Amino acid sequence: MPIVVLDGYTLNPGDLHWDDLRALGCCTIHDRTSPEQVLERARGHEVVLTNKVALRQNHIEALPQLRYIGVLATGTNVVDLKAADQKGIVVTNVPDYSTASVAQLTFALLLELALHVGAHSDGVRAGRWSTSKDFSYAEFPLIELEGLTLGIVGLGRIGRRVAVLGGAFGMNLLAHTRTPLAAGQAPGVRRVDLDTLFQESDAVTLHCPLTEQTQGLVNARRLALMKTSAFLINTGRGPLVDERALARALESGTIAGAAVDVLSAEPPPSDHPLLHAPHCIVTPHLGWATTAARKRLMQVVVSNVRRFLEGMPENVVRPA
Repeated sequence: MPIVVLDGYTLNPGDLHWDDLRALGCCTIHDRTSPEQVLERARGHEVVLTNKVALRQNHIEALPQLRYIGVLATGTNVVDLKAADQKGIVVTNVPDYSTASVAQLTFALLLELALHVGAHSDGVRAGRWSTSKDFSYAEFPLIELEGLTLGIVGLGRIGRRVAVLGGAFGMNLLAHTRTPLAAGQAPGVRRVDLDTLFQESDAVTLHCPLTEQTQGLVNARRLALMKTSAFLINTGRGPLVDERALARALESGTIAGAAVDVLSAEPPPSDHPLLHAPHCIVTPHLGWATTAARKRLMQVVVSNVRRFLEGMPENVVRPA
């Protein structure tokens, strides 16, 4: 069965291998595919694998041989699920490969906002410790997390792992989620409405999927609800945040700081508002990309294709 990978480089920049996928059929792997190349490269293939290359209704309708779309990630907003469902095309994702890695980055960003480790290291290298009159100095106020309130938007696998880490740091935990949870799934977490979460939290972290309902969830009104000492962290999806509103909130001191691993345009244009906003950390969508997480991702991608070929597909995604 002919298989094509549209954008395989970020999953495997050269330190992994595609051998197990190639063993399942004739396989063509592209590092990157532009929107203009999608139909040309996908045409004639029954199995198409994509990470960030969008497969919209016009693509799906123009690919009569297409039987399966495998998303090389958890989020499936790059695929028109309704169009695929109408054509009887199976769509799968990889739901749990990066939970530990994204939760780890969430706290790396929160700790950087609280302690400014990188900035202090830069100051030492610039000679400011060497010329200090004291054995210890701080260039910014240093914040202890214990006793502060962490607001978690979304209590899926990553949100629940973040809650565990927050509890280990001695933080009070609030959460907003639309997903029913089994008893005992999020111990120590108090569920509240969104406005209450933004009002009461010292740090808000986003772990919900990007949908029509969550796009722009963090807007000027919700930012105005936050404490002036509070932080916002986004390791979910860029469009969850009105980025211009966030830049204005940072410039005006409405909130104390933000850290984002995702933006609405990736890579961002050089004039993106958050690249020039004060008190804002921006990392290049790396939360998912530890070696361990990518190895798990590759294993499940191959397993998903294999199970589909065996007639027993797993991790199937349905349209909302």
